[in-house]
Amino acid sequence: MHLTLWATHEQQPHALDCQTQFLQRGVETTLQIVDKINPKFLRQHPELALVLDHKGLHLAAAGMQMQPDWIGQLARLKRASHKNELIARACQTEQQPTIIDATAGLGHDGLLLAWLGARVTLIERHPVLFALLQDAHLAASQHAELADTMQRIQLVHGEARDYLTQCQQSGSRVDVVYLDPMFPKGGHKDQKKQALVKKEMQILHQLLPDNGTMDLGEYLLPLAQHIAGRVIVKRPRHAPTLTAAIPQHQWLGDACRFDGYFQSRL
Repeated sequence: MHLTLWATHEQQPHALDCQTQFLQRGVETTLQIVDKINPKFLRQHPELALVLDHKGLHLAAAGMQMQPDWIGQLARLKRASHKNELIARACQTEQQPTIIDATAGLGHDGLLLAWLGARVTLIERHPVLFALLQDAHLAASQHAELADTMQRIQLVHGEARDYLTQCQQSGSRVDVVYLDPMFPKGGHKDQKKQALVKKEMQILHQLLPDNGTMDLGEYLLPLAQHIAGRVIVKRPRHAPTLTAAIPQHQWLGDACRFDGYFQSRL
């Protein structure tokens, strides 16, 4: 994989470090140093690229840019509680559980769970998304209102299948495994491509494979059931279940739902 890495002059040392880390993970980057990165610049360079400026590391395409921006989630986090967030009820955050978020993506759900007291391991296999998560975690660690929450978040770069298998083989268990698999472009007919309205999804679909190999996560459910008493799967409200297995409980929201699969402790 090869991407251009645009960076401002003041970010050049950081950009060189990023370039080295990307190469170690199999991503080649061409570093381009520019005076200013603004909306006009992004429109003039519409190809998929990485951007590093005073706001941190971004992924950009078609005049848009995205990053996890965990600090920008603070308003939602401050409104969140165990009662008013479906994901919190599904994952039982009031019990301060240990959670593996096996499909981390931008990490917003894992961030919310950690804010509410859970200890969360975020697993992300794509090297670019993992770099964005690292950058978001570092920035949030330096923010007074998020520093404690960052102590409860661990980032893992790797395949969720391998990580869950290793947990099973070593006898490790957690309270919850959380799965939020992405629909492929033009996914389930009831989805009506609503997710594609969001700029994050438009950019991510350029980054992730569109050749039938996109990770839908269906193989992760049985693995997760071996190591957790509770597996929670996030789905669009009218989408089919992840596998043929029927969830024991569902928490229904306006746009999405959470399917719960429960196992007795061994």
